[in-house]
Amino acid sequence: MSLTEDMEILRGIPLFAKIEPAKLKLLAFTSERLSFMAGDEVCREGDHGDAAYIILKGEAAVSVATDNGPLTVATLSKNDIIGEIAVLCDVPRTATVAAKTDLETLRVAKDNFFQLVHQFPQIGVQVMHELAERLHQTTQDLTQAKAKLASVNG
Repeated sequence: MSLTEDMEILRGIPLFAKIEPAKLKLLAFTSERLSFMAGDEVCREGDHGDAAYIILKGEAAVSVATDNGPLTVATLSKNDIIGEIAVLCDVPRTATVAAKTDLETLRVAKDNFFQLVHQFPQIGVQVMHELAERLHQTTQDLTQAKAKLASVNG
């Protein structure tokens, strides 16, 4: 794909919708397009987070390690971000993400991601919104699981 095509794809992602075209072009130029086949790992729980990934096409499964093996906790698709927690919080990856289908992503290096957030605070606000939504869903899931466990042990 061309730089212009990548820029147009980025423009269609809500996170980057308000960024001026010259900055989008720079982001597209400094990012790397990566493809994953179904089953391939995008990132592994515990690894160092050196980049975030934006899903351009396809679906990915998010799983965490448990005593009973991996537990899928979410499915991500077009325009979703992978790996932003490790990048923003400077912690190891909190989950393993694997392609459920063939997956097209744009890899944004940690330094480039931070430059964007500094230059465009609205991106930071969008990322916070995304993280808050995920936390809300996690809280709901945890509440349901605790209620279920309480009724079983009841």
